[in-house]
Parts: sequence; structure tokens; C-alpha cells
Amino acid sequence: MVVLVGEVDEGLLAGLARLPNVSIARAPGDGAPADRSTSADAAATTTAGVGGHAASGLATSGSAARPGWQPGALALREAARRRTTYVIVPDDPLADVASRWRTMWSTSAGPAGADEFEERAADVLAAWRANRFDLPDYYLVLATDQPGGIGPDLYLGPLRAARPRRVAVVVTNDPLAGAPRVAEELRSLAPGPWWPPLDELLDTARRFYAGGLAETQG
Repeated sequence: MVVLVGEVDEGLLAGLARLPNVSIARAPGDGAPADRSTSADAAATTTAGVGGHAASGLATSGSAARPGWQPGALALREAARRRTTYVIVPDDPLADVASRWRTMWSTSAGPAGADEFEERAADVLAAWRANRFDLPDYYLVLATDQPGGIGPDLYLGPLRAARPRRVAVVVTNDPLAGAPRVAEELRSLAPGPWWPPLDELLDTARRFYAGGLAETQG
């Protein structure tokens, strides 16, 4: 199970879905065309959490106040039912946390940047503790080569520092080369220690200096 983050578009996902032994898992009701679950499966997903726990907090896509972690949690639930060698998930429960962590390093964010990060971190940690989701086997960051490097990035910074083998990156400026490059990277993924508890990862992010790793900057 591989969560794909970064410069991801529907064309790339369609290209990956055509590869052998690869499927795309999406949150039910997100409007994406690839690898849709049946209506019955989608309904079941919204009433069961990770590992079979009740998940009344996983509201349907029509909910006006859907929490930021929910699309990723639903997509990971869908991915767990797939039997292909590689299951690509373009939704991440940590997406809001990652976005706020990046914003926190902006000089214009001010104290509000840290407050917003802590708010999202508390939400996602509560969901994780309630067994709404678990982290994927791997994160694969798709990025474009740009002056100054990638910049502050939760995945290539704190998460990769904690588990180097669980986070990979593909850098390309050619949209047509995206799917082949991702496929090549998938084949090179190696096993390693499982993730530490999410509260430990979030604490690592709080204490992590965004410029501390070369991978974060380019």
C-alpha cells in the first residue's frame, strides 16, 4: 500500500492504473474515475473503521463537515481490500497536517501557523487512536525539480528521518515520464522497520528543523 503525494494528477493515476499489478484506491464518492468500488462496498466502508472497528465518524462524502483526515482514511480502507502487488492511494490522512507543517515554516504565517498545525495534529491523532486509519506501507513523494529545492516537507523531513525506507521520492518535470518513473521506484521499495506510533512522529515533526536534511531541500 503506497500513498502517493505531491504533484499528482488524474493523468498520472490513469497511467499507473494501466500498469500490471498496480491498482488505484480512492475514497468512495470522491468523483475519481479510476478503480471505483461498488455502491455496496462504498456504503460498507463508511460504517466500518480500520480493522473492523465501528467508524461512525467516517461520514459520507456528502457531509458538510468532513474532517481533513477522512478521505485518506476511507481510501486506505479501500486499499486494504485490493489484491494487486502495488496499491496506489492518492489520498492521505496526514495531508492537512503536512500542509500546515509546511505553512508553519513560512515567514508570513506567524504564531497562527503553529496553532493551525497543532489543531490538525490533534484531530488526526484522535482519529488514529480511535482506529480510523493506520499509516500506509510507504509514502512516495512526486515532485518537480525547481530552484531552491522542494522546500519544507513533512514526508521528506520528519517522516523520512524517522523511517528512511518508508519514504521515497520521484523528481521529474516530464508529465509523460511520471508513470514509468513511479513504477521504477515501486520496484525498488525495500522493507524496513514499521512506523513508530503517530504521536511520536508528530512530536518529531514539532522538533524537526525543516532545513536539517539535504532531501528536504532538493
